[in-house]
Amino acid sequence: MPEHNRSSTPGGVDVEIEGGVAVVTIDRPDVRNAIGMSTVDELDAALDDVVESGAAVLVVRGGGDRAFVSGGDLRELSAVRTYEDAVDMACRVRRVLDRVAALPVPVVAALNGHALGGGAEVAIAADVRVAAEDVKIGFNQVSLGIMPAWGGVERLALTIGRSRALLAVATGEVYEAPAAQRIGLIDVVIPRAAFDDHWRSLTRRMAALAPGTTRAVKSVIDAAAPSVHPELEAGATDAFARLWTADAHWAAVEAMEERRRPG
Repeated sequence: MPEHNRSSTPGGVDVEIEGGVAVVTIDRPDVRNAIGMSTVDELDAALDDVVESGAAVLVVRGGGDRAFVSGGDLRELSAVRTYEDAVDMACRVRRVLDRVAALPVPVVAALNGHALGGGAEVAIAADVRVAAEDVKIGFNQVSLGIMPAWGGVERLALTIGRSRALLAVATGEVYEAPAAQRIGLIDVVIPRAAFDDHWRSLTRRMAALAPGTTRAVKSVIDAAAPSVHPELEAGATDAFARLWTADAHWAAVEAMEERRRPG
């Protein structure tokens, strides 16, 4: 198994591949690992590295211990003001997360910190979510007058059921890890002190299976319950773009920024 390491890049995506386990880290501490367009492009390139390496398992995690991914980088995405640009942005991110979900090997989201908004969409694109016990997760885009647009709604409904997904997205509820585990949104909850050791041990065990086993298992499961629905992209991104360009969204963004400004 070839080993691969990529150092920090402008978009904050690092890749390490060792012993059959590929670890992709989104590391942008200045914005709590929020996703910008360069991050999306680098994540796409990282997936190429993973596929070419022959890794048996992929882990997606955030840098540090405060945030897994805090969502989209609003400093950058605030420049997206037209309907057409909003559709383009949503499609670009959605297609990369579709690649994560459709990867031929199991994908584990190691939730080292909170996964909110777009961060929850990244987490739900994985096959398995392992979280530290003090982590929170929520599809809380409604607080900004928008909705998930990166495939998260469909994947959430597949994971926790239609009615629970509707409640989660429509209310924007943020769940503590144990509560998220009870509804099936998180699969494994680990004490913070043991978190890194646990997800590393888990993924090494998966990678140690006979060659090709993890790919075979995932192919059968995906045939039974596909995690990618490209036929829904147009409707989802249209609904998102209409909300993104509405006055209510930008009023909510301004109110949030006002609350964050020092006294």
